[in-house]
Amino acid sequence: QVQLVESGGDFVQAGGSLRLSCAASGISFSLNPARWYREPPGKQREEVASVTSTGRTNYADSVKGRFTISRDNAKNTIYLQMNSLKAEDTAVYYCNAGWAATYWGQGTQVTVSS
Repeated sequence: QVQLVESGGDFVQAGGSLRLSCAASGISFSLNPARWYREPPGKQREEVASVTSTGRTNYADSVKGRFTISRDNAKNTIYLQMNSLKAEDTAVYYCNAGWAATYWGQGTQVTVSS
């Protein structure tokens, strides 16, 4: 059974930083692509960042230069380092994994005050 557990969401002021974590069981991040999505209030869920099994990363234009996705294979955990946070980054952030993007975590709330 695959389980993804996010943590690290918090309330932060604009310009601040947060690091989100997603710990996996039942699936290996070293063999599967992983992604971070977010769902702002009243808006659709959108992909924020992704990392392939070979380590290639990709980012939404809205977060390029501010967010960094990384992976710790030994801990089977992916991270999202978020810097220079803006009010528009406020959202529930979800971890996603698998070749067909099958598996989802429960989400973690990030609130950025302006």
